[in-house]
Amino acid sequence: MLKARRKHQKTRKLLEVAAKQAKRRAKEALAGPKKIRVKKERVKKEKVVTEKVKKVKPTKEELGRQDAKKGGAGAGGKGAS
Repeated sequence: MLKARRKHQKTRKLLEVAAKQAKRRAKEALAGPKKIRVKKERVKKEKVVTEKVKKVKPTKEELGRQDAKKGGAGAGGKGAS
């Protein structure tokens, strides 16, 4: 009895699947030929290579000017009080 039941289930399942596929194929045939979608080409971004700029050490004259600017402004506020 169990074997017959399993066999019946299998055949019923196969028939249902075949019916679904036939229905799907009929629907596709009614729709007509598929539209072919054309994919747009992706534009690859190119990396721009930048060169590293070497730091230039300031000359003695420039260092002297910077020190003069720093020293002049700082001494006025603290020395007066």
